[in-house]
Amino acid sequence: MKTLTLDIKKKMHTTEGERFLCFAEEIRHGEFISLVGHSGCGKSTLLRILAGLMEPDEGVLQYGDEVWFDHKAKKSTAPQKRNVAYMFQDFALFPNMTVEQNIGFAQKVKDKGMVQQLIDIFGLNNLEKIHPGKLSGGQKQRVALARAIAMKPSILLLDEPLSSIDWQMRGALQDEILKAHRYIGGISIMVTHDREEAHKMGDRIISL
Repeated sequence: MKTLTLDIKKKMHTTEGERFLCFAEEIRHGEFISLVGHSGCGKSTLLRILAGLMEPDEGVLQYGDEVWFDHKAKKSTAPQKRNVAYMFQDFALFPNMTVEQNIGFAQKVKDKGMVQQLIDIFGLNNLEKIHPGKLSGGQKQRVALARAIAMKPSILLLDEPLSSIDWQMRGALQDEILKAHRYIGGISIMVTHDREEAHKMGDRIISL
């Protein structure tokens, strides 16, 4: 089983001045990590580094035998070459695409059967031809999860995915996220400000 190994340092410019994100951790295959900490401590920055959207200033990032970043060796693997799915806070669905098209867009090799399977799993039946603008917040979240899984990621990154969801739906959607984690069978890392949520969902809590 592959392990995600990080030992990185990144200078951050925040509203409270210059800060440093220093992170050294090993995350095992199959773990669901709840990532917590106060605003501006670097939670979203860490996810962006894992996705390859930002580079650390120092250190090493490795997944199994694959070195994704090594400052001394001047090595940095492009985002598209990392098998990582990043689910943003606003879900970032394509407004001009239907639910079905949004999910299928993520696939490197098109598989309509898998798209339909994900539609069934996340209860999106009868919404396949609907555009995101006509969906509720909970429906958008399920589409974003299905799209993230459609690319068959080894690592699923979730940046406060429930921040815009009302409390009545929150419990059900927490279950949907755990369902997604079990489906991919890899590593999931979720940023949350809710300590109760962090304890409920995470195999382990990491605080920055």
